[in-house]
Amino acid sequence: MKKSHWLATAMLAFTYSASHAASLSVAVAANVQFVFEDIKTAFKQESGHDLQASVNSSGKLTTQIMNGAPFHVFLSADTEFPEKLVKEGFAASEPKVYAYGALVLWSMKNTELTNWQSALQQASVSKIAIANPKTAPYGRETMKVLAAAGLDKTLAPKMVFAESIAQTNQYIHSGVADIGFTAKSVVLAPEMKGQGKWIEIPHQLYQPIAQSAVILKAGKEQQAQAAQQFFDFLYSARGRAIFEKYGYLLPEKK
Repeated sequence: MKKSHWLATAMLAFTYSASHAASLSVAVAANVQFVFEDIKTAFKQESGHDLQASVNSSGKLTTQIMNGAPFHVFLSADTEFPEKLVKEGFAASEPKVYAYGALVLWSMKNTELTNWQSALQQASVSKIAIANPKTAPYGRETMKVLAAAGLDKTLAPKMVFAESIAQTNQYIHSGVADIGFTAKSVVLAPEMKGQGKWIEIPHQLYQPIAQSAVILKAGKEQQAQAAQQFFDFLYSARGRAIFEKYGYLLPEKK
């Protein structure tokens, strides 16, 4: 093949690929915020499609979707909110677990965390950051952990509720709160790694946080092929490896 012919063919292929590249709008649970940057880069390399994230608590994103927000895919911090969207007719696929999230206790202060229950009750700890349990699944599981430990009422005066895990992180990282509960994926993120001290909460104290994704009606109607590609990517070997790197437990492959 002549060089000029090869160049023309390559340019035609590039033009075709660029013209068929999609931009997907993805509703992203706050605990997935840092992971999503790696997901976005890897998916772009593999498919050519761009991802635009809207980050918030799963509950608030669900409300936005039900009020007409044109998201194509939803990565929730649980399975209950996606199931609600299916039931109400806002989803075009069944929820599928992409990862199981883990809870950690995190502090930027010189707090001894070896015994996490004792750490929370120290006199030096006056504010404990927790994501709103009504809208944030990690906050919901945190309250279950504290109730199981018999600390929910004792610690109530110290609790500071944030809108999402993202805001919880801000409270902890800025020192507004002395300590707080967040997702393991946050403390393992390159942006946060090595900052402060953290301890993982024993898994047996709470239900594994099954995080599910769904393709939404807008995704099926506006970007069906790209939305399905992204959905499949989340469960591919490459997608699973990214979640595992950030401390998530993976569902069994079916």
